[in-house]
Amino acid sequence: MAAIGITDITYIISSTHTKVHITQNYKMANFKALSIDQFLINLATKQPTPGGGAAAAIGASIGSAAAQMAANYTQRKKDKESGAATKASELVTSLDFSPLLNAADDDAAAYADLQRTWKDDSMSPDEKAEIEARALSIPTKLMEVCHAHIIEINSFLPHCNTNITSDAKVGIHQLAGAARAAYQVRDFYIVFECILCYCYDHEIRN
Repeated sequence: MAAIGITDITYIISSTHTKVHITQNYKMANFKALSIDQFLINLATKQPTPGGGAAAAIGASIGSAAAQMAANYTQRKKDKESGAATKASELVTSLDFSPLLNAADDDAAAYADLQRTWKDDSMSPDEKAEIEARALSIPTKLMEVCHAHIIEINSFLPHCNTNITSDAKVGIHQLAGAARAAYQVRDFYIVFECILCYCYDHEIRN
């Protein structure tokens, strides 16, 4: 994923008890390396990224992790005897949340490139189209992954340790919310690009 890679801004936020450093680096976002509270502070700050796409991706990774926990608790002796433990292990492998965390970084990089298409008049139409398609593909892929994970978790529920089924369902709801959030990001890109195309066409005609 390409990125403009020249802006590195460090913000200092001071409160009564603590100081938090917020670093925005368009060259290589690495949100998964941040603590939860620092990611949230970055998200709340008036800056382009992390934004809705990253929030959706992080939310999806949390949903996957919650369901993984339920699967990891389905490893009792009776689960192994019934075959449920095997299904649980397969689910843990399938719900790898690393790609979802990476999607948050990919979204930030893609959005930085997308901003460049709005400002760089020398950019060719083909390059703009490629960048726009890449930006659109990230929330689209996230929706698809969330959908696939929800189906997998739902299929696992009858085999899940009944003491922790609620956590597996938390995973389903979290992933569903992330999918809806990703849809909203995707919808924004589509509508915004339509507006830009209309404005460009209107400018040429006049």
